[in-house]
Amino acid sequence: MERALSAPGKLFVSGEYAVLWGGVSRVAAVGPRTAALVSRRADSRVHVCVEEGTLSGRTTPRGVKWDREVPAGFSFVARTLDEALRLHGRESVGFDLAVSPSAVDANGRKLGMGGSACATVLAADAVRFVLEEKFDALKVALVSHAAAQGGKGSGGDVAASYAGGVVRYRRYEVSGLIEASSAGGYRAALDAAPTVDVWRLPVPKVSLGYAFTGESASTRVLISQVEAKMGEAGRRAFVERSDALGHEIEVGLGGGDFRAFSEAVREQHALLQELGPLETEPMHRVLAMASAYGCVGKQSGAGGGDGCILFAPDAEKRAALLEGIRARGFHTLELDVEPGVRGEAQPDARLRAWLDASR
Repeated sequence: MERALSAPGKLFVSGEYAVLWGGVSRVAAVGPRTAALVSRRADSRVHVCVEEGTLSGRTTPRGVKWDREVPAGFSFVARTLDEALRLHGRESVGFDLAVSPSAVDANGRKLGMGGSACATVLAADAVRFVLEEKFDALKVALVSHAAAQGGKGSGGDVAASYAGGVVRYRRYEVSGLIEASSAGGYRAALDAAPTVDVWRLPVPKVSLGYAFTGESASTRVLISQVEAKMGEAGRRAFVERSDALGHEIEVGLGGGDFRAFSEAVREQHALLQELGPLETEPMHRVLAMASAYGCVGKQSGAGGGDGCILFAPDAEKRAALLEGIRARGFHTLELDVEPGVRGEAQPDARLRAWLDASR
């Protein structure tokens, strides 16, 4: 019994910091997609295969008893498997799970498109399938992703990867569920928890692109730095302004006045810069080029590196912009909005080989 899966990455369209403080974000699910392959075993053993190697253990009602300390490259998947087995709450069969690596540029640098969230979503859906469970895989992925990074992050990347499309998302409170996972009553707490506040928006009528700056950034570090210097009143004022701009951006995604939409995107980017020096010099160059080509862009995510989401009024202008950016040495992607996590008819051959080698 096996299942092949895939899930999209994400890019924040608006609200990447406001969502941490009660505001609303808009997040796009985009390619490249990440693949996974899960296979049920006859015994209780677990093998997790990623690009870094294989991590093994066995199932228990309290999670996986790993054969060794969990390396950093396995942390999000491993935490998700633990959460799912705690919800299951009894002895279970084992399984083999392989997850493909996140998207990278030509030099092997991660593009900052939500690889950890994508892997978490895939692991939650894969284990639900193997255990023949009916728990809410999105809630489990949100709990697992937050717990694996010490409660940091909004979960917007998880919600977009799970639901697909462009989503409007408000941060989901998981602290009580994390506590129940350790203290007991986890399944009842999860079932009673509110529905995740996520809404899928219409397909955008503007064309989307992405430019990677060549520098990676640590979201957790940046969030900690921003939150350490911003008081409650400042956060409330920031959220109010961000939410108003996010609404304008959402309306503009549906088409109409591209000039007004562009102004809202620029103002959202400028608002983010009030939180600190989040725009790098390569970002500045990319965004200046977008304006020169009659397009617009902004940082996507926490800033300090990674990349810019770009918007063009049509596919022709997007192609010209991305060609110009590539000519200056940046890695670019032409984007379409992707569906969320889904089953695939054929497994990734590389993942099949990883699983065969681990047995």
